[in-house]
Amino acid sequence: MELSVYNIKGEATSKKVTLNAEIFGIEPNDHAIYLDVKQHNANGRQGTAKSKERAEVARTTKKLKKQKGTGGARSGSMKSPLHRGGGTVFGPEPRDYSFKVNKKTKRLARLSALTYKAQANGITIVEDFQIDTPKTSQFIGIVNNLKVADKKSLVIVAEYDKSLYLSSRNFDRSKVVTVSELNTYDILNAKNLVFMSSSINKLEEFYKD
Repeated sequence: MELSVYNIKGEATSKKVTLNAEIFGIEPNDHAIYLDVKQHNANGRQGTAKSKERAEVARTTKKLKKQKGTGGARSGSMKSPLHRGGGTVFGPEPRDYSFKVNKKTKRLARLSALTYKAQANGITIVEDFQIDTPKTSQFIGIVNNLKVADKKSLVIVAEYDKSLYLSSRNFDRSKVVTVSELNTYDILNAKNLVFMSSSINKLEEFYKD
């Protein structure tokens, strides 16, 4: 697939970029995508949910009534889950939700997600640009020119650019990441991927066998 390269004014230049079929044209694997996205969401969970069991609540252990002769069930202390304010039975405990996904599976998932974006014409190539002073309005102007400001977009750069990152931080419909930070969830969550010219070469190097 061959795509035109745009400048920051949103105008097509004479340059063309051919997307590597080994990255943007593979046979997508939906199960690999599922596993990678599931791991991404699981790793983001805090796992700090906690409730007190009967041994942890601060209540009296005095026997409430005599053992026999009341006609009712035997009653223990006020810590019992049967009483209001008592402990919780089998309540949540702090835990780690993260799990392992093999590197090859994660790689396959990302390439599958990139392929889906290419098939949906959701990829835009823009000439390398820099923002000298962090300014959100300047960044919004660029994404407006590229016609991706009204939808979620992911801007992929070859190397970390602090000014560009700070300029995009307050614009909630766009996110700037480096090639090495690219993940399946972000690719699928974005409606449009905006690659800087140099990031395409970096991506090919990154996924080179």
